[in-house]
This record gives sequence, structure tokens and C-alpha cells, in this order.
Amino acid sequence: MKNLFFLIIIILTPLTILAQRPTVKRADKLFAQKSYVEAAKMYKALKSDAHILQNLGDSYYYNHQMELARPPYTFLFTEYKDSIKPEVYFRFAQTLLAIKNYEKADEIMSEYLGYEIDTRKFIENLNNIVPYVYELKRMTPTNSTGDFGISFYGEKVVFSSPRNAENPIYKWNGKPYLDLYEASVDLNEQLIDITPFSEEINTKTHESNATFSKDGKTMYFSRTNHERVKIGDEKIATVKIFKAELVDSVWTNVVETSFSSDTYSVQHPYLNSDNSKLYFSSDMPGGFGSFDIYSVDIIGDGFSEPKNLGETINTAHREQFPFVDDNETLYFASDGHQGMGGLDIFMSQLRNQGFVKPLNLGETINSEADDFGFVYSEILEKGYLASNREGADNLYAFKRMDNERRFIVEGDVRDKHTKKLLPGTTVTLFDENDILVGEMVVGLNAEYVFNTKPNTKYKIEGHRALYIPTIEEFYTDDDGRLVFSIELEIESYDDAESIVVTKDDGYTYIELENIYFDLNQWDIKPQAARTLDVLVDLLNKYPRMEIQLGAHTDSRASEEYNLRLSNRRANATLEYLVENGIDRNRLKSKGFGETKPLVACGGNCSEAEHSINRRCEFLILK
Repeated sequence: MKNLFFLIIIILTPLTILAQRPTVKRADKLFAQKSYVEAAKMYKALKSDAHILQNLGDSYYYNHQMELARPPYTFLFTEYKDSIKPEVYFRFAQTLLAIKNYEKADEIMSEYLGYEIDTRKFIENLNNIVPYVYELKRMTPTNSTGDFGISFYGEKVVFSSPRNAENPIYKWNGKPYLDLYEASVDLNEQLIDITPFSEEINTKTHESNATFSKDGKTMYFSRTNHERVKIGDEKIATVKIFKAELVDSVWTNVVETSFSSDTYSVQHPYLNSDNSKLYFSSDMPGGFGSFDIYSVDIIGDGFSEPKNLGETINTAHREQFPFVDDNETLYFASDGHQGMGGLDIFMSQLRNQGFVKPLNLGETINSEADDFGFVYSEILEKGYLASNREGADNLYAFKRMDNERRFIVEGDVRDKHTKKLLPGTTVTLFDENDILVGEMVVGLNAEYVFNTKPNTKYKIEGHRALYIPTIEEFYTDDDGRLVFSIELEIESYDDAESIVVTKDDGYTYIELENIYFDLNQWDIKPQAARTLDVLVDLLNKYPRMEIQLGAHTDSRASEEYNLRLSNRRANATLEYLVENGIDRNRLKSKGFGETKPLVACGGNCSEAEHSINRRCEFLILK
């Protein structure tokens, strides 16, 4: 019998080892199940290709392990850039922002967005225009609690945490499932007397983000569905919002809200001050992106149909954790609006026409990591939020003060003729002595905001590639808190000048009379000089314009000879412009030889066709 036992061990051991051997199929299955911790371990042991690098990077990214996500993403973009999907550009850029590699992050994000951004200038400008400055203090002595989703609960607070080690392990991040906890906050803003919330509420699955009615007798909270539902090729457990009532000091009557679903998630509820409206985040169909913010009206014991807060608030990415103060100002977390990295917290005031453009709350509140779950009490004059800026989710208490520097001018940038917004335009602000006050590259909404002083004259300028710079002057008055709205309209070169043409190849050229050179020569003849003088006048008229001088030959000599000749002709053209006062830094020259003929006639070209192929082109670069 003893020998039989050892025989079984010997037979089973290789099978166990085989079952644990990393394979792409097993790693992909773990990834599809959102078991990102185990998936990452397996992908790391496999030979790299584009698929493995992306999923390895994603596995770390979804668990906010940005230092670990950076190497596979970097290798992916180095070796397989042509096959990368747009959403991976976004994740890589966010990864780089999280480790404060702003230059590379801006490069990748600019490729993703299709226009330039400058995060450093964005942050610098933002700190001057936010309405408040903040002081933050972590609410626990250690940095590994995983606490978030805090709310006011009478004289206490309620928050979400994975601190119950007896709960099942969540395979996404390898931590216990979330429960709700209640606690007091001492004079040093530390959580004390922490106890699990009601047993009627906490279960073996996730509970988080509780919000309470004014009288404390009704609560709404998020709970993960107990059952997984197959959607497409995946089995998922959605998040739902539940309602509970306090009866005789016991939370009871726990029911799922009517707008919850087995096929999409609704989460992060927040009840407004008069208990008439519930805000939440959802990935339900029909939204703008990953997660959008919605609201429902509370009608008796029921709810209206969910209403999406619209594209002013919601983007193609994540908008989550809504909070609405007593003045109906919305605060929420987003990684879709321009920020500092990860989820940032934004505010948006409610006006007659709905919520206005969100404003990033700036440094201190926001960081390069995820910052979310903002709540504030006007009565207590303090608030709370969550952030993983120290590596794990932690709760922070904050106090806020008025930002004394907040005197602002704002507006947007549009095409003068089409009135279309022009994201990626650089806007600069100068004082009356032409000293630079601020500069920013406008985002998707093409809006700019600058800090100003009262009783001061300013000049604001908008400029972008292939457009004529526009300058507006204005004065501020005694009340520096007034908002000056100036719409900058800029005109493209091809709208302003008949000799500037945007061709079918998408590039913009200056069309001048052709420049002719003697056979095998590159010196500038009088006819060529007259043509180039027109170019000199245009470059003097638009001092920000930069061009490339491209010279082309016919095909009657060797390729090597024609390339040398065209380079000499392009350089000669450039030198003529420099001799006539044009800054060399605005000019580039390039010889193309016979490589780009307008008439592809090979070795059978007529003299007229050769003449057409011998030319100089003037490409506008900026």
C-alpha cells in the first residue's frame, strides 16, 4: 500500500507541473477572467510578442502598477508600433504620466489625440486659476489599507475597504473583497473606532460607496452581482446599486434599484442634498465612453429613467465617483479630461443650460496617480478623498481655502471662417511690457484660461501651424475675479493668401512661378530672384511661418548626380533667402533628385516633360 501511495505521487507530480506550465492560452484565459495578478505572472514567463507585451502591460495597468507596466508598453511601442490599437496609446500615455515622464507622455498622448498637449504648462497654469487651495492629510498611519469611497454618516464616516482578511480573494488584484466600515475621525483627522458596517449590508462579495439621506434612514450603495452573466465571450459580474432602510436601528429592506442590470454596471451612487436625485456612474449602452455619469430622479419609491449628464461632463474614457454639494456643483473623477495622470478630480457648476465645462482641481488634490471619491461638508468646512499616490488606495482629509491668485481671462480658439474649434493651438499671454505671463496648448475643447491681475493691460495671442497668428488686447478692472471671455479667431494661410494652396496630399504649399536653373548649375538667375523676392515678402509678412525648400531634377543623369545637384539648388535657394533677411532657423532645404517626378515618363520624356519635373517646391511647415 505504501509503495502504491508513492507510485501515485510519482505519476501525479509531472501532471501538476504540466498544469502549471505557462502557456499563452492559459495566460489569455486568466486575462479574460480579469485575474490580472496571475495573468501577469504567466505572461512574464512567456516569450514576448505584441500580444503578450500588450496584455502584460495591461495587467499591470489595470492594477495601477505603472512602474511595472512601463517596460512592456515601451517594448511594444518600440518593436510593434504599427500594430498598436489607439486605446493602448492612451494607456501608455497614462502610464508615463503616472511616473512623471511628461515629455514622452505628451508625445504619445498627442499622437493619440491628433493635436499637441503640454502637461507641464497645463499644471503650471492650472495652479493659478483653481478657486481653492488645499491642505491634505492621510487618515491612517500606514500606507497599505486600500480604503476609499468615504461618505459622511452623521458624526461618523462610512468607507469601503478590503481590510477583512477572512473575505474571499478578488482575483483582479489579489486582495480580499470589499466591505463597508464605519469610523469616527479624531482631531488629527485620523480614523478611529473602526468597525464593520451592518451585517445586513456586508456580504461575501464587494460592497462600497455608501450614500445616506439627510435623516440617515435611507442609504444607497454599490454591490457586485453574486452571479456571473455571459456577455459575448466573457462571463462577468456587474456592479449594482442597492437601497436599504434603517428600521429600529437595523438596516433592512435591502433591494436592488430598478435601473441596475445584469448586463452592465451601475455604481458609485451619491444622493443630493434634498434627496430628490441620485447620481451614479455606469457603462450602460448609449453612453460616450467607458463609464459615464448619470442621474435619476427619485419619485416616491421609484426612479425616473437614467439621464446621461452629456458630453460636457462625459468623455470616451472614465467618469466616476460623482458628488454634488449643497449648491449643486458636481465633483467627479475622470481620466478623459486633461489631467495630471490617472483619475483626476474635477468640478462643474450647474447653470441654466446644465453643467458647465469641468475644471481640474489642480495639484495637491490631484496627483500623477488616481485621485477620486471627493466629498465635502460646508458645515464642517472639510472634506475627504481617496488616492493611490502613495502606491495603495488611502483616504485623505482636506481643508480648503480661497485661492487669492485667482484672477482669470478665458476663451476658446476657432477657425476664423469655419468657426470650428482648434485643439492643439498655442495661446500665450503677455503684459503691457510684452513680458510673457503664461502659455498653454489648448485641449480638445480648445479653451484657454489664464491668471491675470486687476487694472492691467494684457495682450493674448493664438498661433498654430499653417495659421496666421492672431493678437487681442484687453484691460482688467478693479474686480480681478471677473472672467474675461475672449474668442480668438485665427485664419489659415490658404484662406488668407491666394498663392498658398493645400493639395490632395494634405500638405500646404506656396505656389510661385517655377525657378529655372541652367543645365548642371545651381546659381540663382535674375528670373529666379524675382520669384524668390515674392517669397521673401510673404515670409516677412508672416514672421512665424517656416518652410521647406524642395528641389527636383529631371532624369537625364544618374540618380546620385541628380541628388547632389538638387541638394545644391535647394541650398542655393535657401542662401538667397537668408541673404535677403530671412532667419535661417525658419528654413529647411532638401534635394529630392529625380525621385518625385510630376510626370512619370521614365527614359522617354519630352523636353517639356523634363522641364515640368525640374522644379522647386515651397512646403509650409509651420
